[in-house]
Amino acid sequence: MKRRQPIAPLDTDPPAAGKTPAARAAAAKAGPRKRDNVGAADARIYDAIFQAVMLHRLKPGMKLPEPQLCELFGVSRTLVRKALQRLAGDHIVDLRPNRGAVVASPTPEETREIFAARRAIEAAIMPLVIANATPARIKVLREAIDAEHEALHQPSQREWAQRAGGFHTLLAEQGGNRVLAAFLTQLMSRCSLIVALYEAPGDALCEHEEHAELVARIATGDTAGAIALMDAHLHALEARIRLPKPEEAPDLAALLGLGA
Repeated sequence: MKRRQPIAPLDTDPPAAGKTPAARAAAAKAGPRKRDNVGAADARIYDAIFQAVMLHRLKPGMKLPEPQLCELFGVSRTLVRKALQRLAGDHIVDLRPNRGAVVASPTPEETREIFAARRAIEAAIMPLVIANATPARIKVLREAIDAEHEALHQPSQREWAQRAGGFHTLLAEQGGNRVLAAFLTQLMSRCSLIVALYEAPGDALCEHEEHAELVARIATGDTAGAIALMDAHLHALEARIRLPKPEEAPDLAALLGLGA
């Protein structure tokens, strides 16, 4: 009976029928590398969209057309959809049936819940940061504060926003709990969307000074003080968010010209 040729998996090269044993062996070796490239392409799409959202280049509600993403990244629609599904799982993108993907737009209720969750996560991280603190790690935090201060006085605020958010993720890394760090990373990305939607113009210098004070309390081992300051810091950030007021139901009679 004639042997059937194996079906090539998606995004890999077709079987090399008729090649020499050495050529077939080389092709077999190339297979896993090709699959690795598929994973790298998926990660590249995810990272590009994630970073563009974090830096506010992609605005909430902005459409992410699959054909355009395929063309931009030079990949199949299968890979684009895989990356978009991962982003949707992290609440960065909303997938709408028959309408495609858009950058997520958090609601006021979600905003309150996200900040409450973030306060709880960062309150849990602070004691770990202090327990793991060393002179070398304190130096790293102070260098991050210096870089943040320098970015604060640059014309573009994007770099400062990135560094200000990076300070919190750096604290999570120093805490040493990877699960808490992963939760915070997801919350930070969602907070970035919220800031893009709702934050009122604020005094960034105040936030920078709060970061510096946090490092000072970490350096002295003041766990209770650091937790209290972080809580106040995040409450102040939430207070600068201007949540839209709920829209009143339209008066149908008035719209129809039937008002008294």
